[in-house]
Amino acid sequence: MKQIRLLFSVVFFCCNFPGFVNARDYKLVWSDEFKADGAPNPAYWSFEKGFVRNNELQWYQEENAYCRNGVLIIEAKRDKIQNPLYSAGQENWRRRREFIEYTSSSINTRDKKEFLYGRFEIRARIPLESGVWPAIWTLGNSMEWPSCGEIDIMEYYRIEGVPHILANVAWGTEARYKPVWNTKAIPYSHFTSKDKKWGRKFHVWRMDWDENAIKLYLDDELLNEISLSETFNGHIGENVNPFRQPHYLLLNLAIGGQHGGEPVINAFPMKYEIDYVRVYQTPEQQNKQQKYFNRLTGDL
Repeated sequence: MKQIRLLFSVVFFCCNFPGFVNARDYKLVWSDEFKADGAPNPAYWSFEKGFVRNNELQWYQEENAYCRNGVLIIEAKRDKIQNPLYSAGQENWRRRREFIEYTSSSINTRDKKEFLYGRFEIRARIPLESGVWPAIWTLGNSMEWPSCGEIDIMEYYRIEGVPHILANVAWGTEARYKPVWNTKAIPYSHFTSKDKKWGRKFHVWRMDWDENAIKLYLDDELLNEISLSETFNGHIGENVNPFRQPHYLLLNLAIGGQHGGEPVINAFPMKYEIDYVRVYQTPEQQNKQQKYFNRLTGDL
């Protein structure tokens, strides 16, 4: 009887604790299950193109992302293509490379599907070879980086040669392009110690995000929790909180660059597979999101 009373007390406390959201309160508001073979749905997804960021080796292009058998595949390939941006003697990293040696893809939902708060779930299987840098992340829809806010629901790369899975958040400081990072880097061995076949399987990355906190999970294990009371930009970012505005989702597979490291040539081609992307919100979160967009359009 004492155990029953204790269980009831715990349930009562949780359900009445400020900020607690019962999973049953979430409603699916958008998803992509990638059921139709071919290119990702253009109503949801846009593509980044070319050499984009972080001195990475890959050239992003549309043809490296496709849906097949209910899975979105982002494929990294080793290529040798003339770089259309090449200019001899240039210091700019995008222009000084005469050839494109790797291709991949990066897709995002900017201006198509953007969300203020909610539960994001992405089921995926990631490549693990040296040199790869797959990610699931979000960016805010206003201001330049990092004042727009960045949430890395998942990153995978090697730190001093050791594979890690990361869960990070970044926002702006008093200096342009200088972020504050709240980072958790968990050695890959932490997961394989529980399941030696971990790398062969699909896993669920999750973000629970409301006006108080961001919580990042992998297969229901909490990896990082960030209080939004700490995430205000410096004056460059107008002292606002970039995690109290809508964000859009990005899925990409980078090669090399700032964190990817040296790729193993004989590992290509390699595939990053996404089974689904799902976004849930509570009625309260849907209402807050709608009010935000109404203010932007003046539809009050």
